[in-house]
Amino acid sequence: MPSRAVLVIDMLHEFVRGRLRSPQAERIVPNVRRIVEKAREVKVPVIHVVDAHLPTDIEVRVIWGHHAMKGSPEARIIEELEPRTDLEFVLEKRWYSGFRDTGLDVLLRDLNVSELIVTGIATNVCVLHTVADAVYHRYRVYVVRDATAAIGIVDSADNEHEYALTYMSVVYRASVIDTEEAVRLLGSS
Repeated sequence: MPSRAVLVIDMLHEFVRGRLRSPQAERIVPNVRRIVEKAREVKVPVIHVVDAHLPTDIEVRVIWGHHAMKGSPEARIIEELEPRTDLEFVLEKRWYSGFRDTGLDVLLRDLNVSELIVTGIATNVCVLHTVADAVYHRYRVYVVRDATAAIGIVDSADNEHEYALTYMSVVYRASVIDTEEAVRLLGSS
């Protein structure tokens, strides 16, 4: 049977309730929470991969300006999802992908994980890049449609969310599922 983990990407004050918040963010919080609570119940690892930027980061200097700065209130995980168990891990990132320079792949290998259930923000940025790297690292990936949220960059957040989900499904062969299916998968872990 495959070993699974839940990835919670950037469910930080900055992206849920702060300056760079996704307009979809508040509506996914209950679904992400439900998935995390199920993972806790069945003892499946939960890995929070979160922005913790330094002033020298390219994202800060060139792209987005100051956001989710390491140690700032904006870079805190929202209260509803704060880690509470020994099987929850927090990895800080300075790039879009949760795999770049975070130790995520090593942690997943140490945990014997082969499948990832991916939640969080932003579907069209950090989720997309993390899923790409997960596939390249040979993980089976499930992206939870109603537990991910996008930001509007060149189109509306809703359109970008749908585009990113379709892209991950077609280009990376990620399975796009809903919260109910994620909970069922976790129940069979």
